[in-house]
Amino acid sequence: MNRITIQEAKLLDQVDYLAFLGFYPEKIRGQEFWYKSPLREEYTPSFKVDRAKGVWYDHGIGQGGTIIDFGIAYFRCNVREFLERLTPYLSFHRPELHAQVSMPSAAQSSTSQAGEKKGIVVLSARPLASPQLSRYLAERKIPFSIAAAYCQEVRFELSGRRNFAIGFKNDQGGFELRNAHFKGSSSPKASTFLDQGSLELAVFEGFFNFLSFLTLGQYRSLLTCNFLVLNSLAYFLKNRSIMDQHAGVTLYLDRDAAGLQCTSQASKFGPQFRDGSHLYAGNNDLNDWLIQNFPKLKQDQSILPQAGKVLRDVQHPPPDISQSKKGKRI
Repeated sequence: MNRITIQEAKLLDQVDYLAFLGFYPEKIRGQEFWYKSPLREEYTPSFKVDRAKGVWYDHGIGQGGTIIDFGIAYFRCNVREFLERLTPYLSFHRPELHAQVSMPSAAQSSTSQAGEKKGIVVLSARPLASPQLSRYLAERKIPFSIAAAYCQEVRFELSGRRNFAIGFKNDQGGFELRNAHFKGSSSPKASTFLDQGSLELAVFEGFFNFLSFLTLGQYRSLLTCNFLVLNSLAYFLKNRSIMDQHAGVTLYLDRDAAGLQCTSQASKFGPQFRDGSHLYAGNNDLNDWLIQNFPKLKQDQSILPQAGKVLRDVQHPPPDISQSKKGKRI
C-alpha cells in the first residue's frame, strides 16, 4: 500500500481512528464526541472531536486541529512519520481508503460507540517470543533478555480485531502496549513501581526509557536503585508519596516542554530531587539517545563508561547535595 497523502489523511474519520488507538468517547452530542484527552491524564472529558468537520480540540491545553495535528502531538513525530504510522491502521483496520468518509447519524454513532466502549481487551499475557517483537526491540536497541525480564507478549482485541504487542504491566494490572505500529494501553491505567530495597529512586516517563537505562547498566556497574515508571507524566504528583520515601530521586523525564517543566517543578520539592536528563541533552529521551549513539557504542566502548559515570554522578552527588545512602552494586 502506498503511503497516504496529507489530503487523504484529513478525510479519515477521527472517531474511528481514536477507537483504533483504544480511546472511546465519554459522551456524544450530535456529531460532537467528548473524550478524556489522549494527550494527557484527566478525569473530566475535555477533548472534543467534531466528526462532521473532521477536527479536534483539547480544551485543557488549548490546542486542536486535524488528524495530522493530533498524530504529531500524540506520537511526537513529524508529518511524514505520522503518515507512515497510518499505514498499519489502513491495512489492519480499513481494507480500502475511500475518498470521502461517510458520517453516520447521531443515533447510529451512539449505538456503535456504546458497543465499543470496552476498548482494549487483553486476551492473554505470556513470555516474549514473537520474532516481530524481537525485531522491534532490536530497532529500539533494547536487548531481548532485558525486555523479557520485565515485559510480556500480550495478545489483545480492539474493535473486533486481534493484535499483539510488548506489554509492560502497571501496579493495577493494566498494560502499556507497544509494537512497531501500535501505541496504547489497557485499563486500568497506572504507574509501575519496582522496589529493590534501595534508598535511591530513578523515575522514568515511559518503559522504553527504563529499559534503555538497564541497557546502559549492562556496560557499566551502577549502584542499585528502585524504579518508578510513570507510564504517563500525569502520574508524577500522584506518586509523590513514593518519591518522598527515598533519600535521592533522579528524574529521567523527556526533554520536551512538559517533561522539563515537571523536572523544574520537582527541583523545588527538595535537594533530593535531581535532573538526570542532561545525560541525553540534545535528544528527546533516553531511548532516542541510545538509538542515536548505538553505532558509536559498538565502535567505541568508551562512550558507555562515560555514560555510566554520568549516571553515577547524577544519582550520587557530593554529600552536601544529597544524603543518599550508598547502595549495593549490580
